[in-house]
Amino acid sequence: MAKKDLCFWNKLPKPFFALAPMANVTDSVFRKIIAKYGKPDVMWTEFVSADGLISAGKKKLLIDLKYSNKERPIVAQLFTGHSEVMREAAKMIADLGFDGLDINMGCPDRAVEKQGGGAAMMKNQELAIDVLNAAREGVSAPIADTFPPISVKTRLGYNNIDLNWIRLLLEQKLPALTIHLRTRREMSDAPAHWEIMPDIIKLRNEISTSTLIIGNGDVESVEDGISKCKEYSCDGVMIGRGIFGKPWLFSDSNERTAKDRLKIMLEHAELFEKTFKGIKNFAVIKKHFKAYVSGWDGAKELRVKLMGTKDFNEVRKVVKEYLSLK
Repeated sequence: MAKKDLCFWNKLPKPFFALAPMANVTDSVFRKIIAKYGKPDVMWTEFVSADGLISAGKKKLLIDLKYSNKERPIVAQLFTGHSEVMREAAKMIADLGFDGLDINMGCPDRAVEKQGGGAAMMKNQELAIDVLNAAREGVSAPIADTFPPISVKTRLGYNNIDLNWIRLLLEQKLPALTIHLRTRREMSDAPAHWEIMPDIIKLRNEISTSTLIIGNGDVESVEDGISKCKEYSCDGVMIGRGIFGKPWLFSDSNERTAKDRLKIMLEHAELFEKTFKGIKNFAVIKKHFKAYVSGWDGAKELRVKLMGTKDFNEVRKVVKEYLSLK
């Protein structure tokens, strides 16, 4: 059977919503919780090192690429500054059955940039295209009748807004391009430049009409996302920080009582410990505790106690005692 690129991108509603790839946040456990309580149209994994995936220690990273069919369509995101590494890692992504592969060309983390990946790609654009082409070669190599389409997530530029960088990516005829509407220099400290989106859409319409444009930055809710898509004409939005403490964000109902929030938090914490015990420090999940426990009287005191816990049993005990006092 001839290989086919079954591009799920062409089947999405408009506007559509995507879950942002965030290290030590959108892990397999949190995605499972999100898929249960309010699945978006597209889910991303955490961003994962392609170099690590083809190293001797790859088993520790494969846990980050674990997923369930309930999360489909799901996109694996990789970063690297080496085209030959991307080629091999892309083969692995295809073999794992992902619906898509996304290349991170915008992460401002210094460790990622030192490897030539993430935002460093904007300073070495020839390498960026080499890595993209290597990924395309890699996903088409496995013995299978389908292969995942390659997309890119980037920023508006390195130190300054650079639409020539966006133009270059559009010239690659990507199925989808996600743009965090800030420069690398701005990190997440400045308001997202949504006013630039119409210029990006104009470029897309001139260069690659089939490329879906996904806006990212300061989208706090589904309603806000729909509004931005209407105002700025992008095809979809990606939500990152807005999902913290709200795995139901993409559902029809965003309202949850304090008791409901604590129940879901306990479910999240228990699954985290069962899945990652001996692999990830339990402290990783505490950033979620801060987000789950907010917005009501007594939440601050409860957060303080939760931050001092060492495992799920302690978390459950703290929550049980708190609820008994209500």
